[in-house]
Amino acid sequence: MYKSKIITIVVPCFNEERQIIKVLNGIPEYIDQVIVIDDHSTDETNRIVKEYLCFDKRVHLIQHNRNLGTGAAVITGYKWAIRNSADIVIVMDGDGQMNPDNLPLMLDPLVNGRADYTKANRLASGNAYRVIPKLRYFGNSILSFLTKIASGYWHITDSQSGFSAIRVDMLKKLDLDKVYPRYGYPNDLLVKLNVQDARVMGIEQEPVYNVGESSNLNIFKAVFCISLLLCRLFFYRMKEKYIIRDFHPLVIFYYVGILLWLVSIPLLVRLLYIWIKFSHIPKVNFLSWMFAVILFIQFFVFGMWFDMQNNRNQ
Repeated sequence: MYKSKIITIVVPCFNEERQIIKVLNGIPEYIDQVIVIDDHSTDETNRIVKEYLCFDKRVHLIQHNRNLGTGAAVITGYKWAIRNSADIVIVMDGDGQMNPDNLPLMLDPLVNGRADYTKANRLASGNAYRVIPKLRYFGNSILSFLTKIASGYWHITDSQSGFSAIRVDMLKKLDLDKVYPRYGYPNDLLVKLNVQDARVMGIEQEPVYNVGESSNLNIFKAVFCISLLLCRLFFYRMKEKYIIRDFHPLVIFYYVGILLWLVSIPLLVRLLYIWIKFSHIPKVNFLSWMFAVILFIQFFVFGMWFDMQNNRNQ
């Protein structure tokens, strides 16, 4: 136990035969339960974990019959932890990129009641740009900014970090069956936590790379797919938090801003068409487009400002 709390670590893994033993060996003694979720690995991950069970009775293994995605693996672990009376659940991937020495930093705000969910922040480190592969750093930065808008957690910088900890009493408030099952699950989870008014804290940590991990993630595909997901999640949060549960005028600012942005698109298309065909730009068309763009920016920025103020204590 850690400060009288039962702690469970969820280790989602897929083809981590090179790293999984290192991860399991590094788990501190104060951790009560370790649940490894093998998301239908095609290498020796499953066999290695089964052999390890004999050496550490805290470790349990669940195998998916097919590859369901990282998010689905985490949710399987969350459900297991709830059934087995955990107080706090940590997610620690099987790729060896999460330092177990930092676990007290993740746990203390939850144990002390200062937060409901803690999340590692690798981008705040001064070494982040040098350590994290440049393309991944760039993609993460884009998604982190979009996640701020979608989730309302403006102080959370590293949205894609999977290293996290959550209080089970908060976890029980979430509909786990509706959490996004693949790489975008941390983004989805943040949005759903915001709807529940959960207190989320970012914990600065040094990024860990080039420790033997492997990744088949396509950055461009991930950024595109998660951006679409975040767009949907933004409207979901507006509806659930600011219309159904309680009304807030920021919805009006956001929605009017988006409407003006949609209006500006055909105006811009018409403007370009006239310019290409007639080699000049009518002032009326140009001013109409500029007016729509300026109003869009003003309304959207005011919506963001209201959102920041409303979520400043979360």
